[in-house]
Amino acid sequence: MSRWLVELVLLPFRLFRRGRQAIRHQTLLKVGLATVSAFILMSLICGPTGGGEYGLLPFAPPYHPERSHQEFPRLAPPSRSHWMGTDHLQRDVFSRVIAGGWAPLAVAFASIAIAMSVGSLIGWISGYVGGWLDRGLSLTMDAIYSFPSMILAIALVAVIGTGITPMIAAISFVYVPTYFRITRAEVLRVREQTFVEAARAVGAPGPRILLRHIAPNTVNAIMAVSSFNIADAILTEAALSFLGYGLPPPAPDWGFDIQNGQRFLQSGYWWLITFPGLMILALSLGFGLIGEGISDMVNPKRRRKKAA
Repeated sequence: MSRWLVELVLLPFRLFRRGRQAIRHQTLLKVGLATVSAFILMSLICGPTGGGEYGLLPFAPPYHPERSHQEFPRLAPPSRSHWMGTDHLQRDVFSRVIAGGWAPLAVAFASIAIAMSVGSLIGWISGYVGGWLDRGLSLTMDAIYSFPSMILAIALVAVIGTGITPMIAAISFVYVPTYFRITRAEVLRVREQTFVEAARAVGAPGPRILLRHIAPNTVNAIMAVSSFNIADAILTEAALSFLGYGLPPPAPDWGFDIQNGQRFLQSGYWWLITFPGLMILALSLGFGLIGEGISDMVNPKRRRKKAA
């Protein structure tokens, strides 16, 4: 048992060393990482600090994103005083935009981390053990996978409730079958390789073979799809917030702000939905670029095609 625990603890360090060496020549990956890092830094500096307050610095965000300011004009367009204008409650849109990034990031990272952990673990066990366990798990995951992800997430939060935790639970449940299917397919491929057969021949126990020889060789496929899933999770979080299942008002949330702003769009107040929408687009694009970079890094055929 102690040997298996050692292998499990060392696995993340081996994967990190392998990824650090491969990232140097991936331009898309670097651009995506820079974009996402900027959003994370913004969310850490401008996000909630407890007690209803926001920002680690005095002017980040420049105004309190939840409070109405009677001295501000109502529905004012972007200007030098208010870079992204003001809303119908006399709140600074720029302050709400930069303070509202923590929610989609937290939901996306947490939900995909949970889905990846659960789905990959089940996929490793199912693909390696096989038999009736594999058939039962595959049928269950296929049944969940057959539902449209957005509709399933909406149905789950409608039952569980609103807020950050219900959204994380719903989105992670939706993506578990994705990681199960990817991991299981990779395990079925890798377990027939010569080095795995050699490990079996020398009498290595099953858990050691799975953790030392099979699991590390499935991580590339898992990581390639995870960035795309995080981008999808950000869009899903925005959609759930738009429908009223996200943070309770008046907390800043991009999806909820778009819902409020769309009522004023026909009157010409375009900035209420444009800037939150651009933030969602930019953050999703950043994770998409990371996914493309990882795909190029782990797929030799794509590298050769681009080089040609």
